[in-house]
Amino acid sequence: MRILRILAAAALISGFSVAPPVAVPALAQSGLSQQGFETFLPQLRSRALREGVSRATIDRVFPALTFSSRTIELDRAQPGGAAGSSAIPPFAPYRVRHLTQSLIDRGRSRYSANVGRLNEIGRRYGVPPGVLVAIWGKETSYGSIMGDFDLLNSLASLAYEGRRRALFTEEFIATLKMMDRGFPRSELTGSWAGATGQSQFLPTVYIRLAVDGDGDGRADIWESHLDALASIANYLRNAGWRPGQPWGVAAQVPAGFNRAAVANRLRAPRCAPVHARHSRWLTVAEWRRLGVVPLGNIPNNAMASLLEPDGPGRTAYLLTTNYRSILDYNCSNFYALTVGLLADSISR
Repeated sequence: MRILRILAAAALISGFSVAPPVAVPALAQSGLSQQGFETFLPQLRSRALREGVSRATIDRVFPALTFSSRTIELDRAQPGGAAGSSAIPPFAPYRVRHLTQSLIDRGRSRYSANVGRLNEIGRRYGVPPGVLVAIWGKETSYGSIMGDFDLLNSLASLAYEGRRRALFTEEFIATLKMMDRGFPRSELTGSWAGATGQSQFLPTVYIRLAVDGDGDGRADIWESHLDALASIANYLRNAGWRPGQPWGVAAQVPAGFNRAAVANRLRAPRCAPVHARHSRWLTVAEWRRLGVVPLGNIPNNAMASLLEPDGPGRTAYLLTTNYRSILDYNCSNFYALTVGLLADSISR
């Protein structure tokens, strides 16, 4: 998924700036090759056997694995993070590019076409249907763009490369287990980093959280958009989504507001630069007493943090813990804000 919080230090488009990609040696100079890849594969094979993957799947897959140099090139082109950067790009230009009228209109169409099943999924998991459709749209343009990398080649190549060997070995094994469940290798395609299906789940996330949404007894996030939507709902519920609360609302912050008085002094255990832009938690009633005016419906007793993605004097947001559930899907403030605003537009 563009849930690549496994690579979250790379920031994606997190609402803080990232350094330009660092130049890397050509693969020919790195020592990586098809021959070296084949020498590494017995380690993966032994691990797969220990993890309970069927011998039939192993015997079918391993002879056909090939080293994906393109995957390694894309991985190494990722920025290394923004820990040393103080510049923060504004959200407004990103919003114009990514929250388009076309995306909204197509989302409304998908919502209307599936409203009965969406409401059923929403009741089952406690997540508003608009949020589910928004993530579906943001991740894969409503199932139309899912990536065409062979997961097994890409994940085995990343494991061989070695910088995050444990991580990608686990994802590779999970993909083999998906084949044991009956999914053909030809269907197991996605991003170079392993995100797959209309919900862009990593293979381990699929094993843990994918569910059947269309009632056929199978969680097929590639061919069934209802399975993908139900799986997104199950993911968000697992990430702590609270029914009955919005993700957040736009807010007006008064001139002369003392931001230092509400600064967050805690460091998040992961995605720290993303969370560092948020204030400390206060109830909405407390924000009102400080002069911050919510521009939407949000309970006075809800806990919320303040985010000003375009700086003082521009639109701010009061964000509930449900916003943090969206961040769990993809740890980027720009991503989560776009999902929330798209969900609101779709649901109107």
